[in-house]
Amino acid sequence: MAGAPALTPVSVSLTVNDAVRRVDAKPETPLLYILRNDLALNGPKYGCGLGECGACAVLVDNRPVRSCTVPLGAVGTRRVTTLEGLAVDGVPHPVQRAFIEEAAAQCGYCLNGMIIAIVGLLARNSDPSENDIREALRHHLCRCGTHMEILAAARRAVSYARTDRDAAPAPVDKTEVSP
Repeated sequence: MAGAPALTPVSVSLTVNDAVRRVDAKPETPLLYILRNDLALNGPKYGCGLGECGACAVLVDNRPVRSCTVPLGAVGTRRVTTLEGLAVDGVPHPVQRAFIEEAAAQCGYCLNGMIIAIVGLLARNSDPSENDIREALRHHLCRCGTHMEILAAARRAVSYARTDRDAAPAPVDKTEVSP
Protein backbone atom coordinates (compact mmCIF):
# COMPACT_ATOMS: atom_id res chain seq x y z
CA MET A 1 0.00 0.00 0.00
CA ALA A 2 1.49 3.30 -1.03
CA GLY A 3 1.62 6.17 1.44
CA ALA A 4 0.54 9.70 0.71
CA PRO A 5 2.91 11.49 -1.64
CA ALA A 6 5.45 13.66 0.15
CA LEU A 7 4.98 17.35 -0.40
CA THR A 8 7.83 18.97 -2.22
CA PRO A 9 10.03 21.46 -0.45
CA VAL A 10 8.98 25.08 -0.74
CA SER A 11 10.77 28.29 0.07
CA VAL A 12 9.35 29.63 3.32
CA SER A 13 10.00 32.93 5.03
CA LEU A 14 9.60 32.98 8.79
CA THR A 15 10.44 35.37 11.58
CA VAL A 16 12.68 33.80 14.21
CA ASN A 17 14.20 35.85 17.02
CA ASP A 18 13.13 39.07 15.27
CA ALA A 19 14.98 38.19 12.05
CA VAL A 20 13.33 37.09 8.83
CA ARG A 21 14.82 33.80 7.70
CA ARG A 22 14.23 31.80 4.51
CA VAL A 23 14.34 28.03 4.40
CA ASP A 24 13.56 25.43 1.79
CA ALA A 25 11.59 22.64 3.44
CA LYS A 26 8.46 20.57 3.23
CA PRO A 27 5.53 22.26 5.00
CA GLU A 28 5.00 19.19 7.21
CA THR A 29 8.57 19.36 8.58
CA PRO A 30 8.49 19.90 12.36
CA LEU A 31 9.49 23.43 13.34
CA LEU A 32 12.07 21.93 15.73
CA TYR A 33 13.98 20.40 12.81
CA ILE A 34 14.04 23.74 10.98
CA LEU A 35 15.25 25.61 14.07
CA ARG A 36 18.02 23.15 14.92
CA ASN A 37 19.10 21.81 11.52
CA ASP A 38 18.54 24.75 9.18
CA LEU A 39 18.94 27.75 11.49
CA ALA A 40 21.49 26.27 13.96
CA LEU A 41 19.42 27.30 16.98
CA ASN A 42 20.14 24.68 19.61
CA GLY A 43 18.16 26.06 22.56
CA PRO A 44 15.12 23.91 21.75
CA LYS A 45 16.02 20.28 22.34
CA TYR A 46 14.71 17.07 20.84
CA GLY A 47 13.29 15.21 23.81
CA CYS A 48 10.40 12.87 23.25
CA GLY A 49 9.30 13.94 19.75
CA LEU A 50 5.69 13.70 20.91
CA GLY A 51 5.15 17.12 22.51
CA GLU A 52 5.06 15.66 26.01
CA CYS A 53 8.36 16.58 27.68
CA GLY A 54 8.67 20.28 26.82
CA ALA A 55 12.37 20.29 25.94
CA CYS A 56 11.56 21.64 22.46
CA ALA A 57 9.38 24.55 23.62
CA VAL A 58 9.54 27.88 21.80
CA LEU A 59 7.34 30.94 21.86
CA VAL A 60 5.06 31.53 18.90
CA ASP A 61 3.59 35.01 19.23
CA ASN A 62 4.58 34.89 22.93
CA ARG A 63 2.74 31.61 23.59
CA PRO A 64 4.73 28.48 24.46
CA VAL A 65 4.37 25.65 21.95
CA ARG A 66 6.08 22.30 21.47
CA SER A 67 8.09 22.78 18.30
CA CYS A 68 8.45 19.04 17.69
CA THR A 69 4.71 18.83 16.92
CA VAL A 70 4.22 22.10 15.03
CA PRO A 71 4.67 21.73 11.28
CA LEU A 72 6.56 24.49 9.50
CA GLY A 73 3.50 25.17 7.34
CA ALA A 74 1.44 26.07 10.42
CA VAL A 75 3.80 28.84 11.54
CA GLY A 76 2.86 31.25 8.76
CA THR A 77 3.59 34.87 9.66
CA ARG A 78 3.72 34.25 13.40
CA ARG A 79 6.80 35.35 15.31
CA VAL A 80 8.95 32.53 16.73
CA THR A 81 11.25 33.15 19.70
CA THR A 82 13.76 30.58 20.89
CA LEU A 83 15.92 30.55 24.00
CA GLU A 84 18.64 32.32 21.98
CA GLY A 85 16.24 35.16 21.16
CA LEU A 86 15.44 36.05 24.76
CA ALA A 87 18.69 37.85 25.58
CA VAL A 88 19.05 41.49 24.52
CA ASP A 89 22.50 42.69 23.45
CA GLY A 90 24.09 39.72 25.21
CA VAL A 91 22.28 40.42 28.48
CA PRO A 92 20.23 37.43 29.63
CA HIS A 93 16.47 37.82 29.87
CA PRO A 94 15.36 38.21 33.53
CA VAL A 95 13.97 34.67 33.48
CA GLN A 96 17.29 33.33 32.21
CA ARG A 97 19.09 35.36 34.87
CA ALA A 98 16.84 33.92 37.59
CA PHE A 99 17.59 30.35 36.45
CA ILE A 100 21.32 31.08 36.46
CA GLU A 101 21.23 32.71 39.90
CA GLU A 102 19.23 29.82 41.40
CA ALA A 103 21.52 27.22 39.77
CA ALA A 104 18.35 25.59 38.49
CA ALA A 105 20.10 23.02 36.33
CA GLN A 106 21.79 19.75 36.73
CA CYS A 107 22.13 18.42 33.19
CA GLY A 108 20.24 21.42 31.73
CA TYR A 109 18.41 19.51 29.03
CA CYS A 110 14.95 20.56 30.27
CA LEU A 111 15.81 24.19 30.98
CA ASN A 112 14.94 25.45 27.52
CA GLY A 113 11.34 24.39 28.03
CA MET A 114 11.17 25.54 31.63
CA ILE A 115 12.49 29.02 30.78
CA ILE A 116 10.21 29.33 27.75
CA ALA A 117 7.22 28.28 29.90
CA ILE A 118 7.92 30.98 32.49
CA VAL A 119 8.55 33.68 29.86
CA GLY A 120 5.23 32.71 28.25
CA LEU A 121 3.48 32.77 31.62
CA LEU A 122 4.77 36.27 32.37
CA ALA A 123 3.73 37.45 28.90
CA ARG A 124 0.10 36.60 29.66
CA ASN A 125 0.06 37.12 33.45
CA SER A 126 2.28 39.79 34.95
CA ASP A 127 1.56 38.69 38.52
CA PRO A 128 1.23 34.88 38.57
CA SER A 129 0.52 32.98 41.77
CA GLU A 130 2.38 29.91 42.98
CA ASN A 131 -0.37 27.79 41.43
CA ASP A 132 0.02 29.62 38.10
CA ILE A 133 3.76 28.89 38.14
CA ARG A 134 3.23 25.23 38.92
CA GLU A 135 0.56 24.94 36.22
CA ALA A 136 2.88 26.55 33.63
CA LEU A 137 5.59 24.00 34.48
CA ARG A 138 3.30 21.01 35.01
CA HIS A 139 3.90 19.39 31.64
CA HIS A 140 7.67 19.94 31.56
CA LEU A 141 9.81 16.98 32.57
CA CYS A 142 13.08 17.17 34.48
CA ARG A 143 14.70 13.81 34.93
CA CYS A 144 17.51 15.10 37.17
CA GLY A 145 15.24 16.10 40.03
CA THR A 146 16.01 19.83 40.19
CA HIS A 147 12.35 20.69 40.58
CA MET A 148 12.84 22.69 43.77
CA GLU A 149 15.56 24.84 42.15
CA ILE A 150 13.42 25.30 39.05
CA LEU A 151 10.50 26.49 41.19
CA ALA A 152 12.82 28.84 43.10
CA ALA A 153 14.09 30.25 39.80
CA ALA A 154 10.53 30.73 38.53
CA ARG A 155 9.59 32.55 41.74
CA ARG A 156 12.66 34.76 41.40
CA ALA A 157 11.74 35.54 37.77
CA VAL A 158 8.23 36.53 38.90
CA SER A 159 9.81 38.76 41.56
CA TYR A 160 11.95 40.43 38.88
CA ALA A 161 8.84 40.96 36.73
CA ARG A 162 7.00 42.56 39.68
CA THR A 163 9.96 44.83 40.42
CA ASP A 164 10.19 45.88 36.76
CA ARG A 165 6.44 46.50 36.62
CA ASP A 166 6.46 48.54 39.85
CA ALA A 167 9.49 50.59 38.71
CA ALA A 168 7.95 51.48 35.36
CA PRO A 169 6.82 55.09 35.14
CA ALA A 170 3.10 55.65 35.40
CA PRO A 171 1.43 56.31 32.07
CA VAL A 172 0.83 59.96 31.34
CA ASP A 173 -2.81 60.93 30.98
CA LYS A 174 -2.99 62.84 27.74
CA THR A 175 -6.67 63.63 27.84
CA GLU A 176 -7.34 67.31 27.77
CA VAL A 177 -9.36 68.89 30.48
CA SER A 178 -11.52 71.82 29.39
CA PRO A 179 -11.58 74.87 31.65
